[in-house]
Amino acid sequence: MSHEFASAPATDPRPMFNPARVKPRFRPFKAMHHFRKLIADKEDTSEVFHIFEALPRRNFRVEAQAFVESDEGREIIRREPYLPDLLDDHERLRAMPAGSVAHAYCDFMKSEGLSAAGLVAEYDRFTGGKRFGDLMEYYGNRNRDTHDLLHVLTGYGRDALGEQCVLAFTYGQNPAPANLFIAYAGGLNVKKTTKSDAPVFKAINEARKLGRACPRISEQSIIDLLAEPLDAARKRLNITPPVHYEEAHRRLRARGIDPYDLLTNAA
Repeated sequence: MSHEFASAPATDPRPMFNPARVKPRFRPFKAMHHFRKLIADKEDTSEVFHIFEALPRRNFRVEAQAFVESDEGREIIRREPYLPDLLDDHERLRAMPAGSVAHAYCDFMKSEGLSAAGLVAEYDRFTGGKRFGDLMEYYGNRNRDTHDLLHVLTGYGRDALGEQCVLAFTYGQNPAPANLFIAYAGGLNVKKTTKSDAPVFKAINEARKLGRACPRISEQSIIDLLAEPLDAARKRLNITPPVHYEEAHRRLRARGIDPYDLLTNAA
């Protein structure tokens, strides 16, 4: 069975960089302001985007250009012009083999009440729907749209520590300062909230190392990845079970703390 989705033209007409883009500024105090707001309401994803805007990633343009101009990148652009359409087509994903990444992804998104389009809507709320229409935007969108897939591949949940670990894993792959800032600031908040001996920072450090050892997920063919058996995909990508994260959960529960309810309890 073919798992092809709608393809883009063989020659992409978009420019690499839209000159209307404004050079991002490094604003750590703004990042801290929005992190405090994120802690107050962890479901307000727009705060995450504000933090990323305030702590821009060095060499992003260079890395984006290297990907989209490579043979592999051009083929991925042709096969996967817009990831949310692929990721939200659960009927097509469920047609992939049982035990595949696709089935685990659908199960995760259903259980959490999430959709790829929902994340895009949050981003559009942050930007006001502004588009640049360049290949840098395409590359950046792939980083955004594969976030929930990282939860599935790594085994990190959507609890407070799990989110910090996914961001640390992402930093290991794509070194945006915002990933690291939220991961460690969030970890500090978990330690402050729980006052436990849970190895929070060991879990975050482990996630960062796992991300560094793994090929960049956003630069993989997501169609092909989804069709792989989950265990085989993890082995190919060097993703091993998160030992310290599981231990942190064990120690939190031993103290009567639900890892998935930390921020609610702290409010």
